Amino acid sequence: MSKKAVTIDGFFDNEKSYSGFLTLGYRGTFAFGRDGQADVKFRKLHRILVCGKAALCREVFGDTLNESRDPGGEGAERYTSRLYLKHQCFEKACDTLAEKGFKMIASCSSGANGLAPTPHPMIAAQASNTQQDFMNQRNSGDLEEQRWAHYTEYVFYREPQILSN
Repeated sequence: MSKKAVTIDGFFDNEKSYSGFLTLGYRGTFAFGRDGQADVKFRKLHRILVCGKAALCREVFGDTLNESRDPGGEGAERYTSRLYLKHQCFEKACDTLAEKGFKMIASCSSGANGLAPTPHPMIAAQASNTQQDFMNQRNSGDLEEQRWAHYTEYVFYREPQILSN
């Protein structure tokens, strides 16, 4: 029985599989807000960001990876933080990582900013009532969403393995 070891560049011999770290991050909003009212949606995600070695990201996420913001080219050793997934289902992304042998090793999150500042009194005083009314109508939903906005990152790792035939 022959054994294959990981090469220096992170590839398994005769395989297209890497060891290494990947980070998934997303900016979202919590589902509750005004008066503690719960919404039917659990959370709102804008985009799932993917950070790590570019080749590892491609190997794991394949066609679901959007590379339009990362024109960096090829290279197994190139790191990037400019990739994102074409879907917004975080559970699907985690399932994909688990299927590919990754384990979550760390996470961090910024909490909601429930006490988002109101406009500065000097700025509010300079705007006419009509302008202020328009701004309040236009931004009231945005302001409420900003109050419950957060950013979360999860770090995943796949260990190098020795494969046998």
